Amino acid sequence: MAIDRAAMRMIFSCQFWRMAICWTFALLFSYLRFHLRGRCLTQHPRFRFSLDPGGKIRRPICIITGATSGLGEATARAMAAEGYHVVLAGRCSEKLDKIIQDIMKGNESAHLNAFQVDLSSFHSILKFERSFKQWLLDSNLDHSVQLLINNAGILATSFKVSADGYDKMMQTNYLGAFALTNLLLPLLKKSPVPSRIVNITSFTHRCVTNLKLDCNIFSHSSSSEKYPFANVYENSKLCLLLFSYELHRRLYEENPLSNISIIPVDPGVVKTKILREIPLCLSQLAFTVLSFLRLLQSPETGASSVVDAALAPPNVSGEYFFGGKGRMVESSSLSYNAKLAADLWSKSSTLFEDQIAIHKDF
Repeated sequence: MAIDRAAMRMIFSCQFWRMAICWTFALLFSYLRFHLRGRCLTQHPRFRFSLDPGGKIRRPICIITGATSGLGEATARAMAAEGYHVVLAGRCSEKLDKIIQDIMKGNESAHLNAFQVDLSSFHSILKFERSFKQWLLDSNLDHSVQLLINNAGILATSFKVSADGYDKMMQTNYLGAFALTNLLLPLLKKSPVPSRIVNITSFTHRCVTNLKLDCNIFSHSSSSEKYPFANVYENSKLCLLLFSYELHRRLYEENPLSNISIIPVDPGVVKTKILREIPLCLSQLAFTVLSFLRLLQSPETGASSVVDAALAPPNVSGEYFFGGKGRMVESSSLSYNAKLAADLWSKSSTLFEDQIAIHKDF
């Protein structure tokens, strides 16, 4: 396996070894907790949606972000098979169209629609919200959503600025999900049947021991400093987890009988294109080692964990799903810090409201 200059630079970077060592231990620790609890683990069977001929919902609607490949595509295929009207959201319209064609070949009765959206752009998210609501009206569908799966995510090895001036990885992995969820929350609340938000997080959040909510949390201020991409990725996944728990708390404080449940799910290591910015020889080596350790999953297996979370009973909310088959473990102690979650929510909300004001004439 040839080693080029880019690979050599990566090998001699601290961020590479953080991924290789810390992420591996975080994954093994998750599985260790999983196996130590053994039979004590609560397992939730899938709660399948049953159509009421006289009800308002003819077919439940499921929105999946990052649906153009890998885990998102596999989840879209699985949810279509479960009878959902799947809305695939992704950056590339050509890829979305191709995926819809592929799914239809194997499932002619599938109900699918595609919308182009870039989670690293507030303008794109607002455009999607408007287009989606118009589609609901034009299709004479109930003005509600039953399932939102925030799957979109990237691993960028170099600093990239989003169209809004933020760290592109942080905005794609967390801020975009925060904005989209808040924009669609009224539609989820309007659902005449229980609705759900599933946030795809990661075991890498366990590597974060201290999250500083300073002015640099959503950006990288120093261009001269090497981009700490592994740390930023970990932070983004921890933020998504903190957001999940805080949203759960807020919804149930507002209404103890809330019909919306929030489930963060960690599918483990899935063989997707997320390592595409890592030199090919190194990403192949990583997948080889993980496969040897039997820790590498196919997108279809990873999607099964997501579907388990999506179809868990309606009364399950605010739990951390890991390991498939509807089983749960505890996330990191930092992820349960309610004050940190509230502070993150406040900071994110201010930023979100500022962006809404900027794009109010859109």
